[in-house]
Amino acid sequence: MARSKSSPRDALKGVVPYTARAGHPSTTHVEDGPQAVPKDFTARVLAAVRRIPPGRVATYGDVAALAGRPRASRAVGNIMRSCSRLDVPCHRVIAAGGQLGGYGGHKLLKRSLLSAEGIQVSGSRVREFERIRWRPQPGRRPAKARL
Repeated sequence: MARSKSSPRDALKGVVPYTARAGHPSTTHVEDGPQAVPKDFTARVLAAVRRIPPGRVATYGDVAALAGRPRASRAVGNIMRSCSRLDVPCHRVIAAGGQLGGYGGHKLLKRSLLSAEGIQVSGSRVREFERIRWRPQPGRRPAKARL
């Protein structure tokens, strides 16, 4: 049997995603994975990550909870992997228990960026994880600066 030269993505061209047909929010594909992530969830994740202060870290699960989907830590990881925006400090998002997690295959870079912010990393784990873990109350917005 001869193999087709078309890719799986070619086979899906022109197919309307199930969520779009069902009246759900539009979706966008994460570059490196087949999972579809709602655009509004991606925007909430990126906004939550921007709030993590320098010298602090949050887990993928923490960010998912802040974005309104506490069980979507894997989706947060996919969003972080494909994010190349300079205004989003993706290196501050780590795995549960203080593990570094991935950084698009650049763990040494993630480790260096965290170290530059004063975060100590030993092996592939953040030291004093519970002390530097950033956990704001979900739904609370930071106070606006008064002029």
